[in-house]
Amino acid sequence: MKALKTALIAGSSGLVGSQLLSDLLADQSIERVIILVRSPLDIRNNRLQQVVTDFERLDTIAEWFKGVDAVFCCLGTTIKKAKSKEAFKKVDYEFPLALATLSEQNNVNHFLCITAMGADVASGIFYNKVKGEAERDISKKKIPCITFFRPSLLIGNRKESRPGERIGIFIARILGFLFIGPLKNYKGIRIEKVAKAMHAEAQDPQPGLRIVLSGSMQ
Repeated sequence: MKALKTALIAGSSGLVGSQLLSDLLADQSIERVIILVRSPLDIRNNRLQQVVTDFERLDTIAEWFKGVDAVFCCLGTTIKKAKSKEAFKKVDYEFPLALATLSEQNNVNHFLCITAMGADVASGIFYNKVKGEAERDISKKKIPCITFFRPSLLIGNRKESRPGERIGIFIARILGFLFIGPLKNYKGIRIEKVAKAMHAEAQDPQPGLRIVLSGSMQ
């Protein structure tokens, strides 16, 4: 498969995306890293190109997908932050699908996307259902390699305060030893491990559809 020389990231200011950006820039074999941002990040690197993007009009920056080997979709929000189910679905379904469409149109070799452990179109939980719908519809795109990453509870330093999630992370750390065997996929996972898994998969792309579960990223 084609070597990873040019990468594009959507969601580079997020929890996993920011770590992934750091990892890719540290990899000297990658010649160019493009990030789609709402406003420029305070990062300087001669291999980094920041593209100020209106995610409602992704078609206007389609030219940046030309010559890209791998597109990383690290977009994600919460219903609380988005303030409505409709706004949540726009970030976690519509934008990733639009990115996949642009990847298909511009002959990108590999599309890598973070979803969630519970991703399932038949789920009664809205969050998991939307993640499942994103996987289903992105999978239909004619992209040589598509990889979905389903992390469990993400452990890292968040910019915004999420009290309930902090409690969950605290409990997950204390009871982590219980998550063995079939339960290993539900053990809280450090963002560094998710980013590392995405980086590794992009360096060794496998044709077709792959789903990487949280336990495999540990």
